[in-house]
Amino acid sequence: MSVTSLIDTALDRSVVLGYGWPGLLLRKALPDWPDEPERMDGKVVLVTGAGSGVGLAAAVGFARLGASVRVLGRNEQRAEEAAALTREQAGDDVDVRPVACDVSSLAALRDFTARFLETEDRLDVLVNNAGVMPDERQHSVDGVELTFATHVLAPYVLIEELTPLLVRSAPSVVINVTSGGQYSQQLSAGDPESEETSYSPKKFYARSKRAQVVVTEKWAERLHDQGVHVHSMHPGWADTKGVQQWMPVFRAVTRPIIRTPAQGADTIVWLGTAPEATETDGLFWHDRRPRPTTYPIGAGVDSEEVRGELWEYVSSLAHGERA
Repeated sequence: MSVTSLIDTALDRSVVLGYGWPGLLLRKALPDWPDEPERMDGKVVLVTGAGSGVGLAAAVGFARLGASVRVLGRNEQRAEEAAALTREQAGDDVDVRPVACDVSSLAALRDFTARFLETEDRLDVLVNNAGVMPDERQHSVDGVELTFATHVLAPYVLIEELTPLLVRSAPSVVINVTSGGQYSQQLSAGDPESEETSYSPKKFYARSKRAQVVVTEKWAERLHDQGVHVHSMHPGWADTKGVQQWMPVFRAVTRPIIRTPAQGADTIVWLGTAPEATETDGLFWHDRRPRPTTYPIGAGVDSEEVRGELWEYVSSLAHGERA
């Protein structure tokens, strides 16, 4: 292992330095830091959860590269606000268009994807970034636990329904934005939605993000031969509205090293253009490098049986059937 790889790995394992802004700045100073993103003129990017934080920063980054960006908000007002904020930060001459959908609702997802397929000619990059962390257990209009519906089921449906456009634009990239917190949780065997577990916002968030990583890997296996490359990434500790609202104590403790949303979104924008993203599949990225999905000191490895169970369960939900 080279010296630069050793430094990079040490930063990753340290968590505190690697997930904060010092880790990103140190990695950028290493001699093998990957090239900056290329221009994206003529390409179409869809970003969910684009109204603030990492999603907004990603939309701005793609727009600055010349991509035609679709910013998805929960409703028309939030989508319009997201588009206005993106233009404000990226420049008035960028092509940014608002699109609306409550991604926790299957009916809304079906309606949105049907309209998107009718109105769009291509989709080069899909970024599934929308996230929630309710204080109490909540369920979607379909009766699905809300973090699971938003972080696992919604990306599944968007990928499945928008595959025709992604294939038409191949090689294309799907980026599921997850969390380093996924290292702390295993999948819940026999109980994918954790209905038998006492509710904890952080635990459910982390567990749903773990499920998101597994579903990412399953999609990567299925879409590779069609030229669609599916990856997950985590942004480190970024100062987003979600962190400010849902994790105020954590934010106060990490504030000296917490990243800006743009620093958290760096790898998202880079993956949208990087050759590394279309030469590989199903990887878990952080700071422009693939990372292990599990560590010995974390929650451990999920069995293939439980991983397969999760996939079948999410598929059954997506197609209107309970497993």
